[in-house]
Amino acid sequence: MKVRNAKIPDARAISALINCYAEHDKMLFRSLAEIYENLQMFLVAEEDDTVVGCCALEIIWSDLAEIKSLAVAPAHKGQGLGRALVEAAVERARDLGVPRVFALTLEPRFFERIGFAVVPREDLPMKVWSDCARCPKQQECDEIAVARSLANGS
Repeated sequence: MKVRNAKIPDARAISALINCYAEHDKMLFRSLAEIYENLQMFLVAEEDDTVVGCCALEIIWSDLAEIKSLAVAPAHKGQGLGRALVEAAVERARDLGVPRVFALTLEPRFFERIGFAVVPREDLPMKVWSDCARCPKQQECDEIAVARSLANGS
């Protein structure tokens, strides 16, 4: 398994992964156009030349980035791909000089196992909630905010 920056030919596989989970209300739907527009934010996990996982890192502000659209093919869950993708995104954030990353998730325990802590959603800036406007669950959000400081090599 290899984690790398996404390329143009990966867009359809990224879309399929994300939207498989979106169909079950596990994450937000992303159009293929949106994926192409934001392809530079995506990392993919590849096994035998097949994309089996993805996640994106979006810079929110000078001190904050979001890990989003984390998806692993159901047949590949439990093999460490999610962790590898998140760690690669964290490393990218660190390389960019971002001191803190967060995610909004339905799986906080996964993130806690890799150094994130649950934080009050209200502690995150309003810009974080830009995706909420198009979320069908915006009035009854069930996502939990988790964050990780990247200071001192964490």
